[in-house]
Amino acid sequence: MPDTKLSRSDQTRSPRLSRRYFFYGALLAGTIPAGGFGSTLSLKRLGYRSPNEKLNLAAIGVGGRGLLNIQACDSENIVAFADCDPRQATNMYQWYEKVPHYIDFRKMLDKEGNNIDAVIITIPDHGHAYTAMRCMERGKHVYLEKPLTRTVWEARLLTEAAAKFKVATQMGNQGYSSEGSRIAAEIIWSGEIGDVTEVHAWTDRPNPYASFGMNTVPPEEQLPKGLDWDMWLGPAAMRPYSSAYLPFDWRAFFDFGSGALGDIACHLLGSVHMALRLGAPTSIEAVHQEGKNACTFPKRSETHFQFPARGAMPPVKIIWNDGIEDAPYWPPGIPEDEPLVGGNDAFGGGEPGLTPGAPTTTPLKVAAAPSRRNLIPKMKNSSAAVFVGTKGYLTTDTYGANVRLLPLSRHTEYTLPPKVLTRSPGHYADWIRACKGIEPAACSNFAVAGPFTEIVQLAAVALHFEGKLEWDGAKMRFTNNPAANEFLRPKVRKGWEIV
Repeated sequence: MPDTKLSRSDQTRSPRLSRRYFFYGALLAGTIPAGGFGSTLSLKRLGYRSPNEKLNLAAIGVGGRGLLNIQACDSENIVAFADCDPRQATNMYQWYEKVPHYIDFRKMLDKEGNNIDAVIITIPDHGHAYTAMRCMERGKHVYLEKPLTRTVWEARLLTEAAAKFKVATQMGNQGYSSEGSRIAAEIIWSGEIGDVTEVHAWTDRPNPYASFGMNTVPPEEQLPKGLDWDMWLGPAAMRPYSSAYLPFDWRAFFDFGSGALGDIACHLLGSVHMALRLGAPTSIEAVHQEGKNACTFPKRSETHFQFPARGAMPPVKIIWNDGIEDAPYWPPGIPEDEPLVGGNDAFGGGEPGLTPGAPTTTPLKVAAAPSRRNLIPKMKNSSAAVFVGTKGYLTTDTYGANVRLLPLSRHTEYTLPPKVLTRSPGHYADWIRACKGIEPAACSNFAVAGPFTEIVQLAAVALHFEGKLEWDGAKMRFTNNPAANEFLRPKVRKGWEIV
């Protein structure tokens, strides 16, 4: 994994920033090249553009979440589309009726490549690595939905490829750009809650997905008109079509998705990853599952990560829960009628342009498919992260926003420390200015997002085994369970090899 140690000249301090924690804000501010610390990035090679000069953007996967990603970047020129399921792309094709569209993104790159600067990729997880590689090797900047990849090996591959091809990248975990994530980091670095030794994070997902816990391959159904099933499968093994996979529930299947981990942990653990400067864990263990099987992710799971000391920061344990209706952990001594997360007085609330579905300058005039998120009933404390420190507690919401100190009395009397992290202009704007060479890297570029995704996907591997898995991050292998190493790299069918 990339070394994130800063030299003395790179360190920045604040009068209220604990001397025990060095400042690595340059990475988050987009001032460190995609290759990591110690590498260089030529703006000439990146292709510097005036801020007023528009990029030519293409999109692969333009329905559902893809529609929202494109809408958030509509300040630029939209020049080409590719989607193997035209049914989901209808709205975008109507709105951008003059933009050419393709079934096979490779044909789009072949024909339109000279007119494409950057590509937005919004497809199921199993196709992320192959598709992003085909774009980056052609010198195209890439915005790739979370999780970055479906496997650990693919995440490391894309991290290295982004540096090799000198392209601007960003993973779609919007919370990494939020004000709240930076505030949480600054509070923790100031020493306000002491040493963080444990973090509890949870989500109500996979509700309302129906296929989680399904222990058999779905029966074959008639293929919908227009859907190119071979293209949708991409690197995955051929199998009969079933509506159990589309349009949303592919996320439940090990062969296609990453479960609630890939869906929400890439958001929820973003502020944790940033504030605690997480590297590779030393062990991962799935301690509880409901609906465990070899076909799909379980309906509910609990996974424990153990991380070693990082500089002056002590070892920390992260406890992840999914598929639960309310907080599995309540800090001792905190009244149950107090807000655990958020509230009108929370620090760093959600901001336009950072969270999914936020309005853009040119709203689409066609009816978009309803977001799956809007169908989920909101429950008390249904998604949060609680940092447990030796001197107190801090909480964030799904996107790292709505930061709260506990108890309430402490929160209302607290004055924020000075800002030491550069603020993002917005998650998509952050990537766009990196594409133009205005900044060398976006805040969740692949040098950051790749190692972060490895953490998430290690938990997905742990779901297949009983007991603790010991991890050697440098060698990318489990040291105590050779069988688990078979899940680190995807099995791909002929013709879809990634490298």
